[in-house]
Amino acid sequence: MNVLRRLSFAACAALLSACATAPQPDAPAVADTAAGATYLIVRHAEKADDDPRDPSLSEAGHARARRLIEALARTPLRAAYATGYRRTQGTAAPAAAAHGLQVTLYDAKQPAADFAAALRRDWPQGTVLVVAHSNTAPGIAAALCGCAVEPMSENEYDRRMWVRVDAQGRAHLRVSRDAGPASSSGQ
Repeated sequence: MNVLRRLSFAACAALLSACATAPQPDAPAVADTAAGATYLIVRHAEKADDDPRDPSLSEAGHARARRLIEALARTPLRAAYATGYRRTQGTAAPAAAAHGLQVTLYDAKQPAADFAAALRRDWPQGTVLVVAHSNTAPGIAAALCGCAVEPMSENEYDRRMWVRVDAQGRAHLRVSRDAGPASSSGQ
């Protein structure tokens, strides 16, 4: 009987602890990192015209990069990747810093399938941000989800491609848009 009482007490304590930490009904849910991984692939934000080979971000680009912080505010970010260009690093850095992370550089010329395989291998759980280019972002998303992804125009900056890979390895793509100013306003 003493053992049964201890088990009942332990069960009640565990239930109370779970209830105390459960999100409130109106609170937004945070992705369950133990159940798989989420990869957010975006194109770098709008470019300035300060350097034709490696431009920094324009004012609109900095604003878009700050909005990525908001998009990821309720999600524990595990890693942030960008190519070696100022525009991709400038887009990724604010969100990475908000989560106490450094931006990891990757080779923009690496085949999308190879990069996606490395991401899935290295980050099987949690949320990872990838900042790419108009000619590489759709390919990375397609390689991660194993699905068709529309090409991106040179004037498109607002597409967010969320690839969710569940614990069984099934991938799903969800596309959203940055709610900021029109994507064609920048360079």
